[in-house]
Amino acid sequence: MSDEVEPGFVRVRLDLAYDGKDFSGWAKQTGRRTVQGEIEDALRTVTRSSRTYDLTVAGRTDAGVHARGQVAHVDLPDEVWAEHADKLLRRMAGRMAPDVRIWRIAEAPAGFNARFSALWRRYAYRVADRPGGVDPLLRGHVLWHDRPLDVDAMNEAAARMVGEHDFAAYCKKREGATTIRTLQKLSWVRDEASGITTATVQADAFCHNMVRALIGAALFVGDGRRPAEWPAQVLAARLRDPGVHVVRPHGLTLEEVAYPADELLAARSKEARNVRTLPGAGGEGCC
Repeated sequence: MSDEVEPGFVRVRLDLAYDGKDFSGWAKQTGRRTVQGEIEDALRTVTRSSRTYDLTVAGRTDAGVHARGQVAHVDLPDEVWAEHADKLLRRMAGRMAPDVRIWRIAEAPAGFNARFSALWRRYAYRVADRPGGVDPLLRGHVLWHDRPLDVDAMNEAAARMVGEHDFAAYCKKREGATTIRTLQKLSWVRDEASGITTATVQADAFCHNMVRALIGAALFVGDGRRPAEWPAQVLAARLRDPGVHVVRPHGLTLEEVAYPADELLAARSKEARNVRTLPGAGGEGCC
């Protein structure tokens, strides 16, 4: 698959954010409100186009998941971009609902692909374990856990998970897709003032349900129901474990997507499409 833009088109990068509460995830679905559908509809309207221009996104978020640093791209005809570029950002803001915002719209550098050029994605998951519950003003973005959490135990468990592994035990398997990922960061920090404990989860890519399953395993360690070794033992088994709980989506936010320097974008996109295997394992399709 090439990242060359079709002649007569220009690739445009969009940096955006959304509150996932009232969306059925990123990907457009018939009869459901989605982030992709909302943006594509607005784009078609403000450019007065008869066709829909499809968006490619850095990370498809599930229903209820939020984003502060999402990135997407769209290929627009040269004449459409030339006519609307200067006013597109303001017009899109006027057309879309307030729970999705585009912060920047700009022509993308050569070789850019929002999905495959990304070096990593960083998520945050926020949990409160105060007996009284979550601050009502934050309830749409913070999970309440009704048992006290030991952050040191959660970080001990997290340290065993970092690195390149087959995360099949923490993913919803998709036909033809690999579950091998490089988990670059997994750590927990408690803010005593707010009572919120935040997990930072960063990887080159994520498979379906991976972040929320990792968080679910960590919470069982934090509240003492499982030992610190347990999440890594589940990981090593490479099988979905019924003991791993996939936590609710509203505590999860995509915070940032990172890309290499412009001259390395095409090479990164090609690398990301390569088949990934672990030593001694057979090949599987790319992400």
